[in-house]
Amino acid sequence: MLDPETLLSQLVGFDTTSHRSNRACIDFIRNYLEDVGVQSTIITSDDGNKACLWATLGPTDKKGLVLAGHTDVVPVEGQNWTSDPFVLIERAGKFYGRGACDMKAFIACVLAVLPSFAKRDLQRPLHLAFTHDEETDMAGARRLTDHLRKEGIVPSWTWIGEPTELYLIDQHKGTAFFETKITGVPGHSSKPDKGLNAIELGAQFLDIIKRTAHGRKQKPFADSRFDPPYSTFNLGIIEGGTAENIIAEHCRIVWQVRTHPGDDLDKTLDEIERTTTKEIKPRFAVFAPRAGMSTCICSRVPPLMPVADNPGEEILKRLTGRNDTQAVSFGTEGGFYQGLGAPVIICGPGSIDQAHKADEYVNREQLTACVALLEKTLAEVTK
Repeated sequence: MLDPETLLSQLVGFDTTSHRSNRACIDFIRNYLEDVGVQSTIITSDDGNKACLWATLGPTDKKGLVLAGHTDVVPVEGQNWTSDPFVLIERAGKFYGRGACDMKAFIACVLAVLPSFAKRDLQRPLHLAFTHDEETDMAGARRLTDHLRKEGIVPSWTWIGEPTELYLIDQHKGTAFFETKITGVPGHSSKPDKGLNAIELGAQFLDIIKRTAHGRKQKPFADSRFDPPYSTFNLGIIEGGTAENIIAEHCRIVWQVRTHPGDDLDKTLDEIERTTTKEIKPRFAVFAPRAGMSTCICSRVPPLMPVADNPGEEILKRLTGRNDTQAVSFGTEGGFYQGLGAPVIICGPGSIDQAHKADEYVNREQLTACVALLEKTLAEVTK
């Protein structure tokens, strides 16, 4: 049996940044499973460049636990790393590397305990679900859960190992991200009235988003479990223009909403559209049809909601000694697994405060504690 540190080192060594392929990482996991006698199913993206992995230990005619995680990571470009982000480095009991906590640590812990359970006569199934593109549009989770739905597979519960410092999470906000494209009319910058500046219009649109966000902040939800207790907006990317002396013809804005339960995203989008129609779109009339703007919904991720009967919550509370669950503002694949008709609990090693940063790390103590928790849980749920 390989220890979780060795497995984590191998997993971090695969550059699975979301704009790259994760196939080498998935192939490594598949081969590892085959070595311990576990067969897996590979579910590829349309272009074959990315893949999800699904595997089952034990009987297939009963409901079982799903251990779920994503193999992709966020980019490292522009971050000030003090070591190679794709080479795991240990310093003072901390393991540094891209994906070290988010969330290859959990996958490493799962793989570390698996060989001993592969040898047992399991009375209930144990499923593994590893995906791609969680950090972007959740395409992997959509594809995998669609596959399970077609196969008629309904778990007893799903354990997603996102970094929570092994605290229990049963609720998170829904998320959605959008791409707004604005087309103006180019011309010489000495005669701005002869053209239509797409960047200027983009600035107006950014102000609309800012005002909408401020409105939500001014009306927090009472007794909310979330921090912050309202829907939030993020302006992620803005691109546009060609040169300083050309009226900008194009502007592209990528933005995101994290929706608080009880806040209607569709109504929010309608509000933004009405304001945009009033304040910006009349400026296109003189230049129609050459100029205009459009917004597409690039990804929409369902929230995770707490349920009354969650066996995973009961088991992990007892085994961790914790007596409460928490709600978080970051999104996960939980809503997709919950859509299969089974409860979900989120609990994993590492802290979300370390995720997406330079010098991302996970503590050795967290790996050790996660392995112990997995061993106790699997011994209980598979007998």
